[in-house]
Amino acid sequence: MEQRVSARAVPALLLLLLSADSSAQSYPLGDEGGLGRVFDGIGGLSGGGATSRLLVNYAEPYRSQILDYLFKPNFGASLHILKVEIGGDAQTTDGTEPSHMHYENDENYFRGYEWWLMKEAKNRNPNITLIGLPWAFPGWVGHGKNWPYDFPDITATYVVNWILGAKQYHDLDIQYVGIWNERQFDVKYIKVLREMLDRAGLAGVGIIAADGDWSVANSMISDPYLNDSVEVIGAHYPGTVTMTQALKTQKKLWSSEDYSTFNDEVGGGCWARILNQNYVNGHMTSTISWNLVASYYEELPFGRDGLMTAQEPWSGNYVVESPIWITAHSTQFAQPGWTYLQTVGHLEQGGSYVALTDGKGNLTVVIETMTHDHSVCVRPPLPPFNVTPQSATFQLKGSFAPIKELQLWRTQFNFKTKTPSFFERLTPVKLVNGSFTLNLSEDEVYTLTTVTTGRKGSHPEPPPSARFPKAYKDDFDVRNPPFSEAPDFADQTGVFEYHVNLTDPGPHVFTFRQVVMQRPVTWATDADQTISVIGDYQWQNLTVTCDVFMETVNAGGVFVAARVDKGGQAVRSAKGVFFWVFADGTYKVTNDLAGQTVLAEGRSGTAAHGWHTLALTVQGQNAFGTLDGTPLWKNVVVPAPKNGWAAIGTRSFELAQFDNFAVSAE
Repeated sequence: MEQRVSARAVPALLLLLLSADSSAQSYPLGDEGGLGRVFDGIGGLSGGGATSRLLVNYAEPYRSQILDYLFKPNFGASLHILKVEIGGDAQTTDGTEPSHMHYENDENYFRGYEWWLMKEAKNRNPNITLIGLPWAFPGWVGHGKNWPYDFPDITATYVVNWILGAKQYHDLDIQYVGIWNERQFDVKYIKVLREMLDRAGLAGVGIIAADGDWSVANSMISDPYLNDSVEVIGAHYPGTVTMTQALKTQKKLWSSEDYSTFNDEVGGGCWARILNQNYVNGHMTSTISWNLVASYYEELPFGRDGLMTAQEPWSGNYVVESPIWITAHSTQFAQPGWTYLQTVGHLEQGGSYVALTDGKGNLTVVIETMTHDHSVCVRPPLPPFNVTPQSATFQLKGSFAPIKELQLWRTQFNFKTKTPSFFERLTPVKLVNGSFTLNLSEDEVYTLTTVTTGRKGSHPEPPPSARFPKAYKDDFDVRNPPFSEAPDFADQTGVFEYHVNLTDPGPHVFTFRQVVMQRPVTWATDADQTISVIGDYQWQNLTVTCDVFMETVNAGGVFVAARVDKGGQAVRSAKGVFFWVFADGTYKVTNDLAGQTVLAEGRSGTAAHGWHTLALTVQGQNAFGTLDGTPLWKNVVVPAPKNGWAAIGTRSFELAQFDNFAVSAE
């Protein structure tokens, strides 16, 4: 008599591998009829925008530990792909990343942290695939328009320069480049970019188009030259489905941006479902998570939407979330270049399974039984479906029939008991007559594989979580800084960089400078004013102090702020307490970044090309400010907002410097 044991009931015994059970649905796994599409890997996306901002500020060993969980093979997520933003000096969701060309005659391939991140990923996995995509462009690329394609040669040169700079200055080979943006594409630009890549000796760099939706496929079918220019059709948040025209092109189909979901257990369930079903339903051979790591202030848009969380460099705390281990179920047991079997699909009682082979006898099977409510992604909407417990028999056929044993890894979300078990290695399964039977419960993930190198890596527990320090100072006096950004400042509009003023031998040789002088080309909503936020969003009563230097005569202006309540794509409507001084000798106190709600104003005597010290104190509903140590205004009533970040910024896109920043909060 056949015996079957539930993994949930008797986890120590594992799942007995038995001959086919008449009560179990049978699923063949074979290669007799040929194979499916080639697997291109699973990845994470840094950028779009500034989503790795706080990661670079972690002290060692915590920063390296986080990177290990993301990239180290056979350890954690073991990602195959890293996609990064080609910074464009513009707000692109949660912040701004600097461009390698602020101006047409300016090139600098050491700004920002994406170069560093790519090198760290490459150091851990030399075979990792690197992708670049611009979400925005400096204003000069658009010649005054919020559109980058009127001069395709200029835009293509800008992108090609970034790829060449990656190799020349960092020895990084970029394998793919995406087309801006997720809403529109330009056929002429794609062709020009392909020609320019080829002329620059970058024929091996593939173009992902339109890195948005599937609609480019219609143009590719009717335009052979366009079709030849594109290597991958990339869609964002495709909901696991593709379109007939995309399949007809015979091109690689990728979910080139997906997930975008809070990284709790439901987020892990979302990730588990789409990693399988993007191929089962849509023949997509790569899925890339936005974002790689939630390393930005959680109160910004899409807080904690990364594969793991690392948002406290000041404490060293980070959290290895469930999507890391869900990723490992696939990435540790199949590599780019493996091939999907044609025999993949949905389970009879809900869920899905995929199988891949390296063509050398190895086989990996990944099974998920995520229920609807426990696998909802932020987008697109998820139609209703049912998943119930079931028995499933998998019969190995063809070249896989001789396999006698499979390694077994299991995740159980256990939503009812709230005792999840992630990426647990169980006793290997012995096959009987080439088959095995699983008792599958709801909300589980299994990997059965011939690959024996899988590992659930671990580091010592990081330090406990802690709030941003209430007393904080930065004089920006760093010679040869490792990154262009100062620690913990999160640029929302404009770009603030370390600056060395060689003409000033005094106390302001090293400063922090806002450098963007022209509105960028962007698909998100930049404010008219530049702003960089820092600190604890829960701060209420505090004093913000900073030395400021305006470089624009007459029209220049700078501010310090407290209780800033919005950032990211919503920064344009941010409210708070903003203390402005202007180069025309005036000041204002406003309740909003846009400067529409004026609480106080008057003469300040400030001018360009001279240093001044601003101090803003907010206590309860009252605020007062000093200029160069002397009270300038007081008893301003601020009913709202009640809390928010500290910030610095400028009146418009202009040059201005900041030094000796300090916060003292209660």
